[in-house]
Amino acid sequence: MTEQKLKVGVVGVGYLGSIHAQIYQRMPDVTLSGVMDTDVEAGERIASECGCTFIRDVEQMLDSVDAVSVVVPTSVHREIAEPFLEKRIPVLLEKPVAHTLGDAQAIVDLARQTGTLLQIGHLERFNAGVVRLAAELDRPRFIEVHRLGEFVDRATDVDVVTDLMIHDIDIVLSLVPSELRYVSAVGARVVTDHVDIANARLEFDNGAIVNVTASRISSRRVRRIRIFAESCYLALNFEDQQIDVARPGPRPQEGGFAPIVTESLQVTPRAPLDAELADFADCVRTGRDPVVGGEAGVRALQVAHEVRQRIDDSLHTL
Repeated sequence: MTEQKLKVGVVGVGYLGSIHAQIYQRMPDVTLSGVMDTDVEAGERIASECGCTFIRDVEQMLDSVDAVSVVVPTSVHREIAEPFLEKRIPVLLEKPVAHTLGDAQAIVDLARQTGTLLQIGHLERFNAGVVRLAAELDRPRFIEVHRLGEFVDRATDVDVVTDLMIHDIDIVLSLVPSELRYVSAVGARVVTDHVDIANARLEFDNGAIVNVTASRISSRRVRRIRIFAESCYLALNFEDQQIDVARPGPRPQEGGFAPIVTESLQVTPRAPLDAELADFADCVRTGRDPVVGGEAGVRALQVAHEVRQRIDDSLHTL
């Protein structure tokens, strides 16, 4: 496999799946073998644009690929992913793992039983700023995250926690080395039948506190995380992937307080989805574990479910 191009397929070529296909198509060490979608017209169009085969069923895809991206509605993640895992074909499964925790755990268990690579598509872990942030971080005490956006029709079949906040839940869980102790949350339905704005407070056993806010009805797009740690303050703009840092400098010899030194870390930006798919291909070739495996995906989903439950409880008391 290291001497030949990796044959990859994409199941589901809607908005995000079509981007998966385009990225694979331009990767030098990958061959986009085919795409599959229940919308034949859309599938054939993407296949034509990417110069690959339109595949009409899972059985044909199973015989055509070394690995696959599954980018279908969350409700059918288990149905689509399981045949590939049963055949030991590595799967990149878009987030969240599944609609229910039961289906999510079943997918992860099958991957473990068959010894098959399963990567969950929490692409913000591949944001160059997030990678650098994790490297700079020292014992976070308080984290504040905002992920706000203007209203769009896409993904309105799910709530804002599943659509947006779960990205930041996954990031926070990767940054705080402790078990989650308590969750509280509030939210509101504003435009859709699902919760459109949400705020959650996460408390960890080591004393760290996290405040996460997500909205899809804001007047402008905001993607920021601020971290107050024991030895520094870090602020990341997810959009430009740059980090501002403030930390104490050397203490003056004559006594007094140490000065606060500020700087901006220069991070070379990279499109997170490009980085994620390149990492998936490398995991398939080398056999190493993915950055975001199935268990990490299930943990993020568990917390997202708890946040949604707390919001439902708060709405029912109104």
